[in-house]
Amino acid sequence: RVLTHPRNTGKGSAIHSAIPHVNGEMLVIQDADLEYDPRDLNTLLQPALERDADVVYGTRFSSERPHRVLYYWHHVGNRLLTTLTNMFGNLNLTDMETCYKLMRTDHARALRLKEKRFGFEPEITLKLAAIPNIRFYEVGISYHGRTYAEGKKIRWTDGVYALWCIFKYGIFR
Repeated sequence: RVLTHPRNTGKGSAIHSAIPHVNGEMLVIQDADLEYDPRDLNTLLQPALERDADVVYGTRFSSERPHRVLYYWHHVGNRLLTTLTNMFGNLNLTDMETCYKLMRTDHARALRLKEKRFGFEPEITLKLAAIPNIRFYEVGISYHGRTYAEGKKIRWTDGVYALWCIFKYGIFR
C-alpha cells in the first residue's frame, strides 16, 4: 500500500501516517533517500527473530560494512545527540540518529508520537526506552551518505531542535 502526503511534511509525519496501516508483527523505518542499503534489512531482522529483540537499530559507526565518509561536524553532532539520548534513556547506542529502526508493531502503536521532522529520532528512541523491560539491540549496517549537492537537507538548526527534543522527552516526559 502506498501512502502519500500532498507535500513533504517530514519523516516523523510520514511514519505517523504509516503506523496505523502496518499489519505485521515488526515494522522497520527506511528513509526514501537510499543512503541506507535495503539489503541490510535482513541483518536488522536477525536479532528480532533469534533473540526476541523488541527494537533493533542499525548503526553506521560500529560496523565493518562499507560507509561513505563525510562531514566531521555531522559526526560530532550525532555523537553528542546520541550520548545525551543514552543518558536520559539509560541506553548505550552508538547511532541514535540512524534511519534504520526496527521495532515491534505493538510498541510503535503504543507510543504517542508528536514530532514530525528531525525531532522524531530522539522522541521515538526515548519513548521506546521508557517501555519497561524492552530489549534493544544494535547491528552494523552500511551507509552511502549524500553531500548537500546530492540532496542532503539537514542543517545545524535541526541539531539544535533535536537537542531540545532530548530534553523535552528525556527530562520533561
